[in-house]
Formats: sequence, C-alpha cells, structure tokens
Amino acid sequence: MLINMKKLNLVFTLFSRLILVLLLSLHFSCNKKTEKKAPKKPNILFIMTDDHTTNAMSCYGSNLIETPNLDRIAKEGILFNNCFVNNSICAPSRAAILTGKFSHLNGVTDNAKVFDGSQLTYPKLLQKAGYQTSVIGKWHLGSAPTGFDYWCVLPGQGDYYQPDFIEMGDTIQVDGYVTDVITGKAIKWLDKDRDASKPFAMVYQHKAPHRNWIPAPRHLGKLEDVVFPEPENLYDDYEGRGTAAHEQEMELSVDLWTVWDLKVATREQLESFGKEHKDDNENFQEKAHDMATANKKEDEIKMLYNVFKRMTEAQKELWFKAYEGRTNEFYSKDLKGKELISWKYQNYMRDYLGCLLSLDENIGHVLDYLEEKGELDNTIIVYTSDQGFFLGEHGWFDKRFMYEEVYRMPLLVRYPKTIEPGSVTDALAMNIDFAPTLLDYAGVEIPKEMQGVSLRPVLDNHGKTPDDWRKSSYYHYYEYPSWHSVKRHYGIRTQKYKLIHFYNDIDEWELYDMEKDPQEMKNIYNEPENKELIEELKLELKKQQSLYQDHDPDEKEHEFFHSVMEH
Repeated sequence: MLINMKKLNLVFTLFSRLILVLLLSLHFSCNKKTEKKAPKKPNILFIMTDDHTTNAMSCYGSNLIETPNLDRIAKEGILFNNCFVNNSICAPSRAAILTGKFSHLNGVTDNAKVFDGSQLTYPKLLQKAGYQTSVIGKWHLGSAPTGFDYWCVLPGQGDYYQPDFIEMGDTIQVDGYVTDVITGKAIKWLDKDRDASKPFAMVYQHKAPHRNWIPAPRHLGKLEDVVFPEPENLYDDYEGRGTAAHEQEMELSVDLWTVWDLKVATREQLESFGKEHKDDNENFQEKAHDMATANKKEDEIKMLYNVFKRMTEAQKELWFKAYEGRTNEFYSKDLKGKELISWKYQNYMRDYLGCLLSLDENIGHVLDYLEEKGELDNTIIVYTSDQGFFLGEHGWFDKRFMYEEVYRMPLLVRYPKTIEPGSVTDALAMNIDFAPTLLDYAGVEIPKEMQGVSLRPVLDNHGKTPDDWRKSSYYHYYEYPSWHSVKRHYGIRTQKYKLIHFYNDIDEWELYDMEKDPQEMKNIYNEPENKELIEELKLELKKQQSLYQDHDPDEKEHEFFHSVMEH
C-alpha cells in the first residue's frame, strides 16, 4: 500500500500541535494549583444605638415591641444574654469600645470629658491592616474622629429632625429624620464612595432612642392608643435599698419632664414662643440647664421649641395631630400619685418605642443592601447599644446604675462563616471585648494595652463558655454630682451574684442574688448568713480591680495620687 507523504505530514503536524496544547494546559493548570490566593478579609459593620435596652427587643423576649430586623441578626447569628457595659453612660461606653480599655485608662470617666483621639483605637489598627474605615452617625466624644477614612457625625447629641452633621470638618444640615438620614449616608458610602477593592469597617451609629424620644414623622401617633404592660416594680418604694436608690433623680413621677419629654405643649404655646424669639438663634436646649427653677415650664418650652423650629410645616401638622389628644388629656385631669406615674409611663413608652420602629426598619435596609450586593455573608455584623435603659423598672428612666436593666447591653453578632445561626450564650462579655474581637477576625494582632479579650472562643463554638473564661465582669461609674444624681459606685457581677460598693460621699454596699432576685429588689448584704459569700466576692472584686489596673477607686485618694505623679 502506497503512503501519501503529504497526508502523513499533515497528521503529524496536527498531532504535534495537540500535544503542545495539552502540555501548555497542564503547565498553566499546575501553576494555578500552586498559586494560593489570600483569603478574603471579612467586612465589618458595627451598629450601635443609644440607650436601647434588651427589654425593648423581641429577640430578647420583650412584650413591648416587635423588632423583626434585629431578630433576624439574632436568628442568623448569636445572641449574648450577659454582655455588660464598663460605665453606663454615653461617652465613657463609646471610649471603652474604641480603645478596649476602662474609663480610668482611656480618660473618659464621664460625659464632660473629651476623648483623646491620639490614643490607640481599633479603627486605626484596621486602617493600617488595609481596611477602609468610616464612622457615620452619633459620635458624642467631644473631639473629632480619628482613624477613619471618612467621617460624618452628629454634633453633640444631635437633633431628630433636619439634623446637623459635621462631615470631615464641615458643618452641614440635612433634611429628613435623623435615623433615615444616617442610614442614607451609610448606604451611599458603601455603594458609591468607598474603594470596593478593600474590605470595609463601618461604624454605623444612631441617635435613637435617646431622650427626648421623637419618632419619625411617619410614626408620630402610631402607638398613641396602645396600652403597654407595666413593669412589676413600677411603683417601687426602695425599701431595704440604700441611699443611692432613694436619692437618685430619675423617677418618672417627678424627673420625667412633662413638656420636654412627653411633648405636652399646645400649638399656641410653641408658636407664641417662636414669635417672641423669631430673631433669636439661641440653642434653647443647651441654655436651659436648671430645670428645677420656678420657671421650669418656660424652660421646657424653650427646649421643645428648639425641636419645633427645625420642622417643616407638614411635620408640624403631623406633630400636633399626634400630641393634641395627649396634651388635652393632661391639662383636663389632675393626675397624682400612681395615676400620674402610670400616665407618664404609657406616654414615655409610646415615644421611646416609636423611635424603635424606624430604627429597626433602617437596619433592615442596610441588611437588604448588603444581601443585594452579595456582601452579607462576608460581613461581620455587630448590633449593640452604648448601654441599656430603664423603661419604668423601679419607677425610673435613664441609666447610670449597675442595676441589670442598664448594666446589660444588647449584643448580637452575625457571621455565618464561623458563627452557628441561632446560637445563644450566657458567657460574660463586656464592651471592652468588642475591639479585640473585631481585630481578631480581621487577622490583626491584639495590642497588649487593650484590656478586653476576643469573644471568638465563644462565637465560633456555638456560644459555649470556655472552661477558662472570666468568672465576673467589672463596673465603675463616676459621674456624680451631676445629672440624675446617681452616686459613684463600682462592683462585680458573676453568673449568680452582684456586689456593688457606693462610695465618694457615702460608704454603702449592696448584694443581690441574680437567680432568686433578677429584679434586684432585696439587698442581702447585711444578712449574717452571707458573710462568707461576701468575703469571697470582695476578694474577686480586688482581683478584677488589679486585673484592670483600677487600683484606687476611692476618688480622693485617686486625685491625690495623680496630683503627686504630675509634680
């Protein structure tokens, strides 16, 4: 058989090319296998509200309100039953979260102190590690934010309607309701302004539900006809408790202001005040400091007018429609005693919880945005508040005490790559742990100066408490004498007991069995059978003070020590 040489050459050429293609494919395939891509760093979304208690979150079992979007974070992540604040007041809590250190070391012991922005914070460390950082919303630390590529924050406490913002040093006013505006700015930064090639760490912080609790225009009056269940100890008389419980100034009966807090003011009162001061640009909210004067009602109207003058005409109409019935009811009745307390409680709840309606909605908008962009499951989502808040428990509002309703902070964390959905933990956590935890997840070394610990051993282990976990949490409150007159105190909480020492102008101890008496109605410190228990708890207290370098909590000695060191 004759061989066609041309055909043979053609076959050989094609075969050679095929072998070459296969060899090249194998080469590139092998190279791809050996090239290891660095794992994608998780984004971080830190959500913090102001004065949001766990007793107003349905995922914590609240019977006051439904919070479906917060519940979603809990359902898809982990819920902490025992997360506690270091110092239950706005600025000290925020400083502790940023630095991972207690108040006596970060310098912010009360709301009058200005945060030193030159000190080490977790956003600065994330920034160095390649994260693009931002803070949007409430700041309340006195100094300008540092460690953020972008910042846009409320001055001071901020306003609910047509709020001012300080954006990268420039003051601007924005139309709208503050919770909506903060969310709009947050989503805009995520969607348009950031560098999408970098992981982000966004601190997204709300004013709501801070005093004086003004709901969004769409929610004004929405809860006006709802009757809320009263706490069992709404009419507490503090029998058996110490001086601090008796001398505080946060009682609904006398310290919750009728005009400012409950919006009991007629159209005529506000409009008349506006006409008299139409050329006056004073911030009456800041001017009216002494609410115990003979002109208390006039001062409250000044403060409320500062809110009123920011409203549009349409918002004013909604406002008066919502509060007209409440105002008429108050002036037509001579409310006293328990009847007055009950009336104030119901209207306080209508406004406080009304703020949460828009808050939950807006958090849902951010979750939906991240899900739409495919970033939800690669984002560590933390939800918390700067502390808890009294919702009528013990007849109180506000915070400051080491009592459970305000000492406990909500803490929800969602990150499905390592956290089992639906986890719940009783492990003792503190707000000084937030910074170390976020750094740990970002692969950043935790500085030794941070006093908190990473919560990852709990988060990544279905919420189980490690055997070597902390046995108690530590607390220290300083702001006295000042607003609400809560005495200075420090203490510890274990899983079962809480020991508190009130000091400075008094020397009193309180002890509560948190299992038998979760509402802290019976101080068992002076019961003889608890002598050995008290000795054990005081020893643990000293250990905690040594651990956190709070060696000298007595104010006079503390000041003397620092005066000696300075000279």
